Amino acid sequence: MARAWVYDRTKEASYNEAVKRAKEAKRTPPARWMVRYYDPSGRIKSGGTFKKKPDAEKKQTEIENSLHEGSYRNPNDGKATFSEQAEKWLTTRTDIKRSTWWKYRGLLDLYLLPRWGDVPLSAIHTEDIAVWIAQMQKPREEGGSNLGASQTRHVHSVLSMVLGWCVPRRIPFNPAKGVPLPKPSEAEHVYLDHVQVEALANAAASLRTDYDQVAAGAHINRPLILLLAYTGLRFNEAAALRVGRVDLAGRRIRITTAFAEVEGKLVEQTPKTGKSRTVPIPPSLVAELRPLVSDRSDDALVFATKRGAPLRLRNWRRREFDRALKDAGLDGKGLTPHKLRHTAASLAIAAGADVKVVQAMLGHATATMTLDRYGHLFPDRLDEVAEAMDAARILALAPAA
Repeated sequence: MARAWVYDRTKEASYNEAVKRAKEAKRTPPARWMVRYYDPSGRIKSGGTFKKKPDAEKKQTEIENSLHEGSYRNPNDGKATFSEQAEKWLTTRTDIKRSTWWKYRGLLDLYLLPRWGDVPLSAIHTEDIAVWIAQMQKPREEGGSNLGASQTRHVHSVLSMVLGWCVPRRIPFNPAKGVPLPKPSEAEHVYLDHVQVEALANAAASLRTDYDQVAAGAHINRPLILLLAYTGLRFNEAAALRVGRVDLAGRRIRITTAFAEVEGKLVEQTPKTGKSRTVPIPPSLVAELRPLVSDRSDDALVFATKRGAPLRLRNWRRREFDRALKDAGLDGKGLTPHKLRHTAASLAIAAGADVKVVQAMLGHATATMTLDRYGHLFPDRLDEVAEAMDAARILALAPAA
């Protein structure tokens, strides 16, 4: 039995009557040829009507090929809205951390659903996405969202994942693929030198309250800032660090967990990449860390509030870090606790660390990621390599000469 065929509508009395009425009214008669087919579920569907039989036969062949190759899509499937499919997609994401799930939830609600929520999947085109990406980076006074390069890329990533999930059943390809994306600018990377790091750490240790009392976090601020700046730990990794994971004798820290905020609560989970790693402690930091780990239980948090509660990034940054920046004369640089990772990378590279060492220290998933972010910091060794190759060539050719 044929799965698609061309049907002559003149066999129907209703069609002939419609043609007669159209001619009397001097209107274009309805098309004569209709393509019909059985979809994968066995239901009869219409593939459209055509004035000329060859056009109908061409459509018949297209449908038969798609059914045979398994690439058939019900035309109605593409009418589903982005919002409907985004909610289904998010429901299926049981493979990710809770913090990541809520991050996706937030990006959908804040940026994606307001723009694409009611748009049918088949009406989302690459050029429209490209225009939207550019618009998001514009200042708010120009109608944009004033997003930086990194946040824009995060938003696009969620859009692409939802649309990719709809291929091939609802749309033939992912229209978000290939859209030009902004690269993080140099302004997003802030690099401190050794003197500036020391000034920031000292300022944080000397913070006083409005009543001229020692600030609550003063006793942990200096070692915490030094650790972030010289090991590249993420703040939430340092906040979740337990005494038992710090080996001062071996000068190693084992990173196995990190804090994440989910619905206003701190939850402990695996690090960002999902993998544990070991980080070296510079010798000069051993003395800084010893008071925080000596004679304490292995399960105690190395860095905590005076009441023993975990540090929360937002609170610590506002109450301690930003004030220390101002006192150290470093405000206005756009420095954040997370950006101390950039300082750690730059200081390690300046000290001669290769890309694999920096990758391992920072916990990047690949060396490519490290090079994409910090490749410009590695010294140009072209002359060094060329001279070494030339010396090897002269040595090899010496006997023949």
